[in-house]
Amino acid sequence: MKKTNSLDDLRVIDFHVHIGRKEHWHEWIHTYQKEVRSEYYEKYEQMIDPQKFALYLKEHNIEKAVILPEISPITTGIVSNEYVLEFCQGEDIFVPFCTVNPSLVSHPAKEIKKFIEMGAKGIKLYPSYNHFYPNESSLYPVYALAEEYGLPVLIHTGSSVFKGAKIKYADPLHLDDVAADFPELKLLMAHSGRGLWYDKAFFLSRIHENLYLEISGLPPKNFLNYFPDMEKNIDKFVYGSDWPGIERIDSNVEAIKELPLAEDSIRKILYDNAARILNLS
Repeated sequence: MKKTNSLDDLRVIDFHVHIGRKEHWHEWIHTYQKEVRSEYYEKYEQMIDPQKFALYLKEHNIEKAVILPEISPITTGIVSNEYVLEFCQGEDIFVPFCTVNPSLVSHPAKEIKKFIEMGAKGIKLYPSYNHFYPNESSLYPVYALAEEYGLPVLIHTGSSVFKGAKIKYADPLHLDDVAADFPELKLLMAHSGRGLWYDKAFFLSRIHENLYLEISGLPPKNFLNYFPDMEKNIDKFVYGSDWPGIERIDSNVEAIKELPLAEDSIRKILYDNAARILNLS
């Protein structure tokens, strides 16, 4: 499909960005990242400095970036909520999320509320890394809290390459319960059921008004193979880079711009849908 208008003015929201110092991650994470030739290692000092990283994002035409913590000691490592919130202070380009590992706290919702009050703009959950099902009753108070505050919840679905991850916890079907029981809650399936469950994730996003497909970690060249009817459901697709898991922060953006999709569809994937979810003006 030939583009009729220029995409030079394209605005981008990256819904999936990891940050952290090297000591936050287990050694096998560094091994993996080095294998994919991430600029994170080439420009490490730039990437761990908030002002320099913000400039790096702007240089690559990223207008907003969701910054994710991670508390996964048995799989990847620990980047605390406090670290993320401090990292994001003073830089409007950053949108800080918070997380909770339900295996490590008695009252997950109480823990989450603390960080919402400190400025978190959303929640990220890691079922396959923390070994829990996202439809467990202990997490329902977290979803109720997010619904009350109007904040999105991003939940890892699909495969993972990291040691200790258990994929059974990342089946998108578990989110059918959550989406049905919290119809006003904005839920995003990180990686869109990657590897095993693309069809299932797509189907669920069609039947639940506020359930979205976040496409980080997927090669854009395969989008239309994974989702042949992508444009029929284009309001549900949200871009994320999964930085630093790619070679360059904007490489997938450039690839998406070349897809045989309508320009309006590309704008929705890269900006409009995320802006609506994040309540950005």
